[in-house]
Amino acid sequence: MYETRYDEELIGEPCCGDGSVYVSSPTRTRRRLVVVGASLAALVVGGVVVDRVATARAESRTAEAFQDGMGTAEPPSVQVGGFPVLTQLARGSLNHVDLTAHDIPANGTTRPLPVTKLTVGMDGLKTSGNADEAHARKVEATAFLSYEDVSAALGVEVSRGDAAGRIDATASLPLAGDVTVSAAVSSASGNRIAFTDVRAVDGELLPPLKALLDKALKKPIPLQNVPQGLRLCSVTPTEDGIDARFTGRSVTFRPDSSSA
Repeated sequence: MYETRYDEELIGEPCCGDGSVYVSSPTRTRRRLVVVGASLAALVVGGVVVDRVATARAESRTAEAFQDGMGTAEPPSVQVGGFPVLTQLARGSLNHVDLTAHDIPANGTTRPLPVTKLTVGMDGLKTSGNADEAHARKVEATAFLSYEDVSAALGVEVSRGDAAGRIDATASLPLAGDVTVSAAVSSASGNRIAFTDVRAVDGELLPPLKALLDKALKKPIPLQNVPQGLRLCSVTPTEDGIDARFTGRSVTFRPDSSSA
C-alpha cells in the first residue's frame, strides 16, 4: 500500500521565489513627505512675511503723507486691505485703504472748526516715489466734530437738540444772563455747515445775546481741514457731536492738501 504524503508549506517562505515583490521602507516615504511639506510651508511663511513687510511700508508712507498734509500731532492709523499686497504695489495701486485720524487742528479763519476724528475709506490708492504724496480714485469719509470742539470754535455752548437734525446753542453773558436757541443743521456749498431756522427755546433773547448767537450761527461755517477733492454730502447731529459725511473722486493727499 502506498501512503500519500503532503508537503508542508513553510510559513513565511515565498511560494514563488522569482516573483517576490519588494516594498520600500514606510519610514523613508514619510520622511520624504515631511521634507516636501516643510519646504512648502517655509515658502508660504516666507512669502507672507515679505508681504507683511511691504504692507507695513505702504501703510507707513500713507500715514506720513496724510500727517504732513493735515498737520496732525500724531500719524493716523492706516490699514491696507487685500492679499497679497506685493502684487498691488507692483501694479502701482492699492485696492482699498482705511485711515483713521484724530484731532485735525483748525487753522485761522479758513479752517475754524477742528475735526475730532476723521475716518477715510480709499479705493484705488496709487503709490508714488514721493513719501509725502498719495492719490486715491474714490474716497468716502466721515468727519466727527465733538460738541466741545464746535462750542470752542463758535463761542457758544452747542449740544444735541430735542428734534432730529437740530442742535441747541446757549449764549451766556455776565449781565445779560443765558439764552438757548434751537437750530437746524445742514450741509451748504463749499463744504460748509449751515445753521438755519433758529428758534428761541429758553430765556430772553436780549440784544447782546442775539448778537453773540448771530455771530456764531448766521454764516455757514467752512469745514476745510479735509483733503482736496472731498465734497460734503450731509451732516447729522448725534449724541456727542456732529457727523459730516464726504465723498470724492481723484483725491490727492500731499502737504498743504486741505481744501482751504
